[in-house]
Amino acid sequence: MPSGLSRIQLTILTFSLAFLASTGARAASPPADQPQKVVIDSDPGTDDALAILLAVYSPELDVRGISIVAGNVTADMGYDDALRVLSLVNRCDIPVAKGAEHPLLQRLVTGTYWNGANGLGGAQTPPSKCQGDHRFGPDLIIDLVHKYPNELTIIPIGPLTNVALAVRKDPSIVPLVKGVVLMGGSISGGNVNGAAEYNIYQDPEAASIVFNAGWPITMVGLDVTEKAAILPADANKLDEKAGPLSHFAATVARYQIGLGEASGGGAVHDALAVGAVVDPTLLQTKFLRVDVETAGEFARGETVANRFGTVEKNVPAGNHWDTVGLTKIQPNVHVGVGVDGRSFIDMLVTRLSNK
Repeated sequence: MPSGLSRIQLTILTFSLAFLASTGARAASPPADQPQKVVIDSDPGTDDALAILLAVYSPELDVRGISIVAGNVTADMGYDDALRVLSLVNRCDIPVAKGAEHPLLQRLVTGTYWNGANGLGGAQTPPSKCQGDHRFGPDLIIDLVHKYPNELTIIPIGPLTNVALAVRKDPSIVPLVKGVVLMGGSISGGNVNGAAEYNIYQDPEAASIVFNAGWPITMVGLDVTEKAAILPADANKLDEKAGPLSHFAATVARYQIGLGEASGGGAVHDALAVGAVVDPTLLQTKFLRVDVETAGEFARGETVANRFGTVEKNVPAGNHWDTVGLTKIQPNVHVGVGVDGRSFIDMLVTRLSNK
């Protein structure tokens, strides 16, 4: 027995140490159903606004930050729109950091046609009560990855400039990221031109960096987002007994429906990337090799998928080359090829209704 301790004191000390050890063990091993920590990289944007709202109202997710990139609108407008959306739902606790104001190499092309003059499809919000974060957007991403190693999922729903800048500044974040679930790309044709989807087209060089970084990537592209249409009946449901948020969401939804990007309704592209993190069973994916076309007159920004995972092996043969076999290549992206679009839209509408 230690000097100076009675049997009773020793018993109390033993039970106290056992209790501290057990609580420490529980703290080190969080419950399996703990919400997933995410950081959203966004260019708000109509469907970006719906994506942010879905994330905030999904108990499966814990939004630790939002970084803003120029794309649909300028970085300044996107920053203001994100703060307005968070203020609308009283989530000023989520840090919002403004990032890149232009792509890595090319000139920025914004999209008033796709998003309206205010970036939110004409939906109005009160002035924001929220204050932005002082950090540069890529630095917010870096800080959060190091703060939550192996716990944080990055959800990029705009051009990939911020994420690429974060990787270039601090490559050590790559193995610490739980996964990247991005809205962008297509393996069946584009929406900017015949080949390229808008987010990738805006900054192909950044996309190439992100696709080749070596972390787990899921690509939620046009192949699935255009099959998850929000319908006029869904917008009407949002407006039933609508509060300020659901009325805002209904207005944005009707703007998307008016664009006619999906059969009979509107595509809410970016929100599906968030939905795929909330419920991965919504998507069917194929693990493919995907490269980004950074040159070419007609296909710049195309996400080129190798369906069979092989390339020809050619050798010199006199004044020509001869194909002598096939070389296997490693896949790098889980590409969304199928979606339960109705279940996703039902989830989105239900979670944003009557608020």
